[in-house]
Amino acid sequence: MISSKGLKSILILLASVAAVTLTLRLTVFAPKKVPISVYIVKKGKVEETLTNSKSGTVMVRLRARLSPEIGGRVVFLGAREGEQVARGSVLLRLDNSDMKAALAVADTGLKLVQAGAREACVSNDLVKKEVDRNRPLHQKGMISDAVLDQIINRYEISQVHCETAKADVQRAKAEVGLALANLSKTELRAPFNGVITRITTEVGEWVSPSPPSVATTPVITLQDTNSIYVNAPMDETDSGRLQIGLPVRVSLAPYPGRFFYGKVVRVSPFVEDFEGQNRTVSVEAELTDKAFSKSLLPGTSADLEVILKVRENVLRIPTYALMEGDHVLRLNGSRLAARKAKVGLRNWEFVEILSGLNAGDKIAVSLDRPEVQEGAEVTVTETVFR
Repeated sequence: MISSKGLKSILILLASVAAVTLTLRLTVFAPKKVPISVYIVKKGKVEETLTNSKSGTVMVRLRARLSPEIGGRVVFLGAREGEQVARGSVLLRLDNSDMKAALAVADTGLKLVQAGAREACVSNDLVKKEVDRNRPLHQKGMISDAVLDQIINRYEISQVHCETAKADVQRAKAEVGLALANLSKTELRAPFNGVITRITTEVGEWVSPSPPSVATTPVITLQDTNSIYVNAPMDETDSGRLQIGLPVRVSLAPYPGRFFYGKVVRVSPFVEDFEGQNRTVSVEAELTDKAFSKSLLPGTSADLEVILKVRENVLRIPTYALMEGDHVLRLNGSRLAARKAKVGLRNWEFVEILSGLNAGDKIAVSLDRPEVQEGAEVTVTETVFR
């Protein structure tokens, strides 16, 4: 039989073990709190937007790849890459000494036949006057029929000579025109105001025209910087909401972190269907800042957001904080509790909250870990401000 003293010792020992066990459970073996990042619900701007389904591109509406119509040696370049040129200005000239010589020959020939035509037609006028003088004499019987017939015959012959000479003048003028046309082919002129973006030849080099139906590298590339725009493909399911005049926000590969604004100027009237790709509708947008737009290089990658609706000063949360079924994890004391939110406008960045949350609520945004779940005991290590 255990004495009272022994029983007391056992009870003290058991109490000690229980205290140690409890201490270990509360310290060493206690579950650790999950560190999380939270966002404090507040008001701000939310937009409803449409984004391109694949990368858009900076393009130019007016672009010309120019080459001379004939071959020859380059003797003059009127501009360099990057220079602004006016419509009609000479961009390139080929050696035209033979063309100038041909023009001089044609011009001399024209002058000769013009002189011959004047002589033939003056002679014709003189013979006509002679006919006019002798007709009254013939009527009075002062000259015979034979004499009058000879005079009229000479008049008709001289008239043919005059007409032939005039035809020769027209032919000679055509030859001068042909020589001028051939001479003009030795010059390459700007078809519109623009900027030279590429030149593939130098003075002294020989250039050749493109054979029919054969594509060759153009000698000069000219583009109109006033016609820069952004083309982006949008999913066909969004085509019903796309309209000309809607505001857009553009991001460009050479300018990370910056946004540029403009508006929709064209929506394609048909759906493009390329094999292996989604069906899309092309949207064209022009930037508001025309001076900046002129500096963009065609072919630059661009992303386009069409802004459908904007709501200012509404309750919002980051889009990535919204879970399936429009639930969020709200911090309730030291634990996370799932809350159903009623949402309004949304985009890739923010979601409008119509009900279910209040300003000042803290919601978990570090949802990429499985331990961040409803009921988890957490500790806030970071507060996200956006």
